[in-house]
Amino acid sequence: MHPISRRRWITGAALATRALAQSVRLPRKVRLGMIGLEGHIGEILHPLDGAPDVEIVAIQDREPSRMKDVARNKHASAARQYGDWRELLDREKLDMIATCGTNGERAEIIMACAERKLHVVAEKPLAITLGDLARIKKAVAQSGIRLSMLISMRFEGAFRAMKQIVDSGEIGEVAQISAQKSYKLGERAEWMRHRDTFGGTIPYIAVHLVDLMRFTSGRELVEAVSFQGRVGYPYLQDMENTTATIFRLDNGGTAALHMDYLRPEIAPTWGDDRLRLAGTQGIVEYQEAIGVSLMTNKKTPMTIPDLPPSGSLFIDFLDSTYNARSSGLTLEDIYRVNEIVLAARDSADHKRILNI
Repeated sequence: MHPISRRRWITGAALATRALAQSVRLPRKVRLGMIGLEGHIGEILHPLDGAPDVEIVAIQDREPSRMKDVARNKHASAARQYGDWRELLDREKLDMIATCGTNGERAEIIMACAERKLHVVAEKPLAITLGDLARIKKAVAQSGIRLSMLISMRFEGAFRAMKQIVDSGEIGEVAQISAQKSYKLGERAEWMRHRDTFGGTIPYIAVHLVDLMRFTSGRELVEAVSFQGRVGYPYLQDMENTTATIFRLDNGGTAALHMDYLRPEIAPTWGDDRLRLAGTQGIVEYQEAIGVSLMTNKKTPMTIPDLPPSGSLFIDFLDSTYNARSSGLTLEDIYRVNEIVLAARDSADHKRILNI
C-alpha cells in the first residue's frame, strides 16, 4: 500500500459521498413507532427530512412532558401518544420501532418487537447483561428482523478519515490506541443512578469508542481489564463517574480507554472525545478542538483540511433494510461491541482480566 496522496484523498472522499447518502427513497411507506424518548432521539428525528417515506405514527414515554416536546417536531406532530409501550405495540400497525428509553428495559422491548417481526433501531447498549444479549441474538435470528443500534460516530467524517488513512497503510500497522470520553455531568435521570436500570457507565458510553477503535484501526480487542468508581457526587448512587479500561489487541498491541463525567460546566462543549492510533509508521489522532491530525515517518505533523462527509446511521439503516444496500454498520459489529463493553464492565466488577 502507498502513502495517501491529496488526489487519492479527494477521490476517496468523493466515493464516500456517494456511499453515505443524506436522503433515501423507499419502495413503500414505512410506519415508525418510537418507544422511549430519552437519549439520542435526534438520530431518528433529524434525518427524517431526507426520508419522506417514513411516517411516525405513534410515540411512547412515561413522561407526558417528553411526548409533548417530541410532538412539536413536524414529523411527530400527528403521532398517537401512549404511556405504555406494550399498549403501543398491541394497538398500532407498524413496520419499525425506534427505542430510546431506559437501559434496563431495552432488551425486553427488542425481543417484543422481534416477536411481532418489527425492525428495530435501538439506543445503546442493546442489553445490560450477557444473558439478555444472548436472548436478543436468538430472537432476532428466529424472527428475521433487521436490528441496528445508535452508535453513529463511525458515520462522522473525522472517523471515516482516520479509517481511510489506516486503510491506506500510511501509518503502518496499528500497535497502540488511546481513547477518551469526558462529559459534563449535567442532570442525570433517576434510572441512571441504579445498576439494575442503568447497567453501568462503561456499557453506556464505551460503546461509541469501542466501535471507533475497531472501525478505524481494523484491529480486534481480545482481552480487557477495567477499573470504575464514583468519586464525590453521592447523589449519583450506583452510577460511576470515572472508568479506565486496558485492552489487548489481536496483534499483541494495546489500547486504553478512559471516561469520566467530570468535565467542568463552563467548558465550551458538552463532551471532549479523543482518539489516537499509533502505528509502526506514524500516528493519526482526533481531538474535538483540533480535528484530525497526522504525522508519519515521512511527513511532519499536519491537520487534515478536507474530511469525508458525515452520514446518517438511520438513513443507512433504512437504505439497507428496504433497498437491500450494504450497511455501514453490520449486525456482527453491533453484537461484538456489546459483548466487549459488557465484558469490560464485568472485569471491573469482578476485578480480573477477561477474554472477550
